[in-house]
Amino acid sequence: MGYETLDVHRDGPVGWLVFNRPDAANAMDATMLAELEQAWIELDADPAVRVIVNTGAGRAFQTGVDVVQMSRDVDAMREQSRRTRDATLRLTAWHNQVWKPVIAAVNGVCAGGGLHFVADADIVIAASDATFLDPHVSVGQVTAYEAIGLERKMPVEAVMRMAFLGRYERLSAPRAYQLGMLSEVVDPPERLREVAQELAEKIARNSPAAMAATKRALWGALETGLTDACKHGARELVSMWGHADQNRRAAGLHREARAGVAPARAGHHRRGRPMTESTYEFS
Repeated sequence: MGYETLDVHRDGPVGWLVFNRPDAANAMDATMLAELEQAWIELDADPAVRVIVNTGAGRAFQTGVDVVQMSRDVDAMREQSRRTRDATLRLTAWHNQVWKPVIAAVNGVCAGGGLHFVADADIVIAASDATFLDPHVSVGQVTAYEAIGLERKMPVEAVMRMAFLGRYERLSAPRAYQLGMLSEVVDPPERLREVAQELAEKIARNSPAAMAATKRALWGALETGLTDACKHGARELVSMWGHADQNRRAAGLHREARAGVAPARAGHHRRGRPMTESTYEFS
């Protein structure tokens, strides 16, 4: 379907969800809020999409709700207000129960509600000039959802500092990396999308079914205690026993072992095998 505020497309096995209101620093107006739910559903339903990359057009990644529209048209944001009150948000992949791997590729500034997409991504990378801040308390609002999500990724004190300093301090990408908010800083910044595509293509070579089960197990563990998380993880693990992807991969490793070929190391792929759709082991 067509979108007014998002650029949604596929590049090989990688689906891209791009915030596309650069003139408004990609702030979420009522249209974007409605389109986000549909975009996640569309990408999740497309079998050709194995991994999703979320980034922003222009100089900002995402800067939260469009306060200009909010001040001028209260009715336009009424549905979002209801969902915020009832904790039924539909902004992110996690909100929409998307079980494909999601990479947030942060370009430029990420502020306020934009932190939802960092907190709820599976992997976060950022351009070296990216910055992060949460200005809620500076405008008399409560920092809640975004900071609660970030506490699963990084030290509580770092989250509290960002929450209480509001608009008066920005977290740099290198510092965010040190604190565990993200796993890679891309320099020069212009290579962010290229690096995100390469990373997504590596991930896409794995079994979609196994990755979905893994994601359900790991995210489910954040909702429960250790014992219950392990029991849930066991159910997801067993669900892959006998799956075609598992049998295919096991047979491939067996052939490699008999031929004296070592499996590719993590983070590497065999020389001479470019990462194209035709080389994916699970199709």
